Formats: sequence, structure tokens, C-alpha cells
Amino acid sequence: MKLPNKQQGKTESPLAVGIAIGVAIGVALGVALENLALGIGVGIALGAAIASTKAKKEDDGSED
Repeated sequence: MKLPNKQQGKTESPLAVGIAIGVAIGVALGVALENLALGIGVGIALGAAIASTKAKKEDDGSED
């Protein structure tokens, strides 16, 4: 049995997903290196790169 979803019909932005993934990786890296500020910065940059790649793949796939 499926529960009703209040956000049904909404799509996720590739930028938001990419930055969330990047920040999670960056925080883990920052904690491991004991430099949280550097980790967050690297994570945001990594997230933007992931979002850009994901958006480009989605655009390329829709042209077929």
C-alpha cells in the first residue's frame, strides 16, 4: 500500500541534488582531514560539477 505523497508531481533540481551529494562528501573529507571549511568548499565545487554533468546528460538524452 502506497502512502500519499505531498510532493507528488514536483521534480528535483539537478543542482540541489548535486550540491547535497557534494556537501556530504566534502564534510566527510573535511572531518577526515580535520579541516571542515576546506571540505565544505571542495564539496560545493564537487556538487556543482556533479549537477552540471547530470544536467548535461539529461539534456543529451532528451534530444533523441
